[in-house]
Amino acid sequence: MPVISCIKALQVLDSRGNPTIKVCVSTRSGAFGTAIVPSGASTGQYEAHELRDGESDYCGKGVLKAIYNVENVIAKILVEHYSVIDQREIDRVLVEADGTENKSNLGANAILGVSLAVAKAAADFFCMPLYQYIGGISAFVLPTPMMNILNGGAHAQNGLSIQEFMIMPIGADSFANAVQMGSEIFHSLKNVLKEKKLSTAVGDEGGFAPEISSTKEALDLICEAVKKSGYSLKRDVVFALDAASSEFFNREDGFYHFENQTLSADQMISFYTKLCEEYPIISIEDALEENDFENTSILTKKIGKRIQLVGDDLFVTNVSRLNKGI
Repeated sequence: MPVISCIKALQVLDSRGNPTIKVCVSTRSGAFGTAIVPSGASTGQYEAHELRDGESDYCGKGVLKAIYNVENVIAKILVEHYSVIDQREIDRVLVEADGTENKSNLGANAILGVSLAVAKAAADFFCMPLYQYIGGISAFVLPTPMMNILNGGAHAQNGLSIQEFMIMPIGADSFANAVQMGSEIFHSLKNVLKEKKLSTAVGDEGGFAPEISSTKEALDLICEAVKKSGYSLKRDVVFALDAASSEFFNREDGFYHFENQTLSADQMISFYTKLCEEYPIISIEDALEENDFENTSILTKKIGKRIQLVGDDLFVTNVSRLNKGI
């Protein structure tokens, strides 16, 4: 049996040059798994707690405390006591050992790193890819990727309030084809920006961050790039947005400060409704701020049957918040 024999962690740098935690799980059988924990630029106030050192090194963003918890707390609980194929039980034990609702004791980054590394070690034990281990032996369908090709909000220094403008190549007949379509449209967008004498510098997550300040202008640029790539809107490619609206919501006055406008929740709902009528948008993440369950319900009733509404900052994978939303 692939009983856990060793758990180690180390500090590595993520794509933004900030520290994050890498966890390695070894087993008696020789199966091995590693995982690097992702970290976002914009995070909601209810998200699971990412444990940072808060000292001078790395501007306070070091993760040595999380590493200590992995090697000196979590390892003592799991090593020689659990097999990596006991994923559900291991996750339950980790949550119980932390004992807080937002994982602020051991750190969500420490817990997630171990959980991911355990899953990868289990897949290694069965000599199968991770997606098949999680999805089942007959798994063969992968999700349509959302490719972030134009940035605003916390991911860029331009005038766009919406954080991520993404394309979804729904016309692709395979994941490889979807990646190809995304790449071609990305490079086509670069040429469109050059033609319009706009910057082709990239933002915080790799999408272009031109000096524009209008959501419609951003979507028009992407529409042009899709067409110049030889693809059709709606049939081949649709759009997805991550508004990250808590970033431009002002809690003091209760309004959204959006693209040099001051908008109420009702006006934001009207804006999204009209936007989805004018452009092939099929998914919007965090359309309204993270505490507004009431207006999110109204938005869902208006466009939820034809648009996927994603609650990232709203739900943060928290059971009590999900129950409230339901």
